[in-house]
Amino acid sequence: MRKVALTILFGVAVFISKGFLPTPIDKMLIAVQAIFLALGALLAKPLGATKVSVVSAVLTAVVKSALAPLTIIFAILYGLLTDALIHAFRVEQPSSNVKAWRLAFAMTTSTAVTGLLSYYFSSHVLGVIPRNPILEAVILVAGTISGLVGGYTAAIVWRKAIKNF
Repeated sequence: MRKVALTILFGVAVFISKGFLPTPIDKMLIAVQAIFLALGALLAKPLGATKVSVVSAVLTAVVKSALAPLTIIFAILYGLLTDALIHAFRVEQPSSNVKAWRLAFAMTTSTAVTGLLSYYFSSHVLGVIPRNPILEAVILVAGTISGLVGGYTAAIVWRKAIKNF
């Protein structure tokens, strides 16, 4: 029951951190989201990051109803990709330890891929936001750095506070 409560709490924290930011800023400043998705993936197996993403997506879709389908699709994609990469990179080690750089790499990769796909779809396919090569580069760099910072921070939080939960 604690894990379910924490998953919901993590999803609400993600929503609060990005739910009111305008696009494309919400695609650049996602370190907080990366932290909580990584912690959800480690804590609430299977598909912990996906569960956190679903909670945050539903809440965000209420606030940004015009983009609700995109919000839900890309949030679920981000969660699934995070869960898959954390497993594929064998982030967890025996006795509930995590490899910090593997977790950072998993979050950097899932953040960059999801951010690029989301921006491409929003700008090139739907035209919701104008196409701007400089903005695309800024989103790629800022999103990648946010994923790296979020993943590494999640490893520290895991070791210091949540590992034995």
